[in-house]
Amino acid sequence: MPEWTFLTNHGMVLSYIAHHPRITARELANAIGITERTTRKIIADLADTGYIIKKREGRGNHYGINPDLSLRHPSHGETAVGDLLKALGWRKRGRRPKAKVTQLQLWEGIHPLW
Repeated sequence: MPEWTFLTNHGMVLSYIAHHPRITARELANAIGITERTTRKIIADLADTGYIIKKREGRGNHYGINPDLSLRHPSHGETAVGDLLKALGWRKRGRRPKAKVTQLQLWEGIHPLW
């Protein structure tokens, strides 16, 4: 492993959680190369500060990301964490937009969702 990386362990954990919302702490630890205990501490840090939301699902957890929070360093305070995650290949999951319906379609009963 290289002596230094561009992302801290906190950044790596956040990125992995963004890409794999049902990942376990053990899987995260193995993927990043840190201990499971350190991983759990980082997850707690991210949850306590609001960057992630942890929801229990059966025996596991499902994580959500709050992409609107700013980065923690004062020099990057105007940059949202979601922008960093997008640069790392993350796509915000959400509902698909509703199809637009024209007046003509409504009048003729040709709604695309019917």
